[in-house]
Amino acid sequence: MPPVSLFGPLDAVLGDSIEYVLLILVLVNLLTRVLAHRRHVKAAEEGGAEAMSRFLPHAASNALLVLAAFYYLTLHHHAGMVTSVLVLGLFITDFFEFEARKVEARRDVPIERPKGAIAASLLTLAYVAYQSLFFLIAPAWGAVV
Repeated sequence: MPPVSLFGPLDAVLGDSIEYVLLILVLVNLLTRVLAHRRHVKAAEEGGAEAMSRFLPHAASNALLVLAAFYYLTLHHHAGMVTSVLVLGLFITDFFEFEARKVEARRDVPIERPKGAIAASLLTLAYVAYQSLFFLIAPAWGAVV
């Protein structure tokens, strides 16, 4: 547990394992992104742009990811700031990618993958995996540094 506890019992429960929670949330977000894209393609084929709507599990995973990143910021300031910036970038990218898919459906062009959101997700995944799984590369890192 960190020396300064802003959230009391939450810090006692999640304080030492928040990196792993973030890793799981990023992986869940990737999975819900795939499911949301499939749903958007199917909705666009059946009913056009009006039939498309945001995928609730993906929106919930985005919200949980943002909240977890902000909580991580209270525990580890430097890593939390980097993670929060990456997650907020991912959140904003998701918002605009959905709007771009609706434009594609209105223009009757094939629905593309959300490339920007995928790139932001992979960058976020790489950093969160580095933070949470550092113990795997710590011996090699220590030998180099």
